[in-house]
Amino acid sequence: MTHQLTDLRTVNVTRYVMPLREGGSLPAIAEADDGFLYVLKFRGAGQGVKALIADLIGGEIARVLGFKIPEIVFANLDSAFGRTEPDEEIQELLRKSEGLNLAVHYLAGAISFDAAINTPTALMASQIVWMDALLTNVDRTPKNTNMLMWKKELWLIDHGAALYFHHGGGDWKEQAKRPFVQIKDHVLLPLASEVETVDTTFKTLLTPEKIHAIVALIPAEWLTENVFDVNAEAMRNIYAQFLITRMESSAIFVKEAQHARQSLI
Repeated sequence: MTHQLTDLRTVNVTRYVMPLREGGSLPAIAEADDGFLYVLKFRGAGQGVKALIADLIGGEIARVLGFKIPEIVFANLDSAFGRTEPDEEIQELLRKSEGLNLAVHYLAGAISFDAAINTPTALMASQIVWMDALLTNVDRTPKNTNMLMWKKELWLIDHGAALYFHHGGGDWKEQAKRPFVQIKDHVLLPLASEVETVDTTFKTLLTPEKIHAIVALIPAEWLTENVFDVNAEAMRNIYAQFLITRMESSAIFVKEAQHARQSLI
């Protein structure tokens, strides 16, 4: 069953609970005015709004393709929120992140995926490998799987390192057609024996219309500063056309994944 796209909810952050000192982005567990806990991703950290855009696009594409993804919401951070925070580093991060941020529902009790213990089917492994090759997601490795086991089911999280073309500029059309050589480091690649079959199925699910609907969710204020020196709507279109072009050229990254897997086994 595929997911029907809807507008994301917006919540107001009411309480900073604790930092999650993982990686360079310093996400945190925070409570919002709806009473739920979220993993809050800050616009003022690491790669800034580009990481939030990649996380939003990657997460909603994963949802459309049928993967389990925690709910993604926009999280508003009031200017007064961080004034009582005693940690200077966190206070600075909160100050730089005033306004609209991104958050995902906190899965209490979830544990990190362990390839030595958790073994998805060849089909699921192939589906995840295909999606990460599409998104150019460099962050699904044995050291950092960005997968959780929750209620005996596999959940995907954190796609902020995907779509790395938007960091460097250059010819995005040419980059959209490149093989994804980093797929060789993917934690599930050894199990991914059905990538070609997945390619046929997923291209019928992830239509250009759904891609446009996903990029339409990106707040315009996140798109104004970009390495391509274009306005917000032009940048939105670049994201959509990058993904559509990549879909149309999927044989390139499928062959790269198959070749990398053969090298492993």
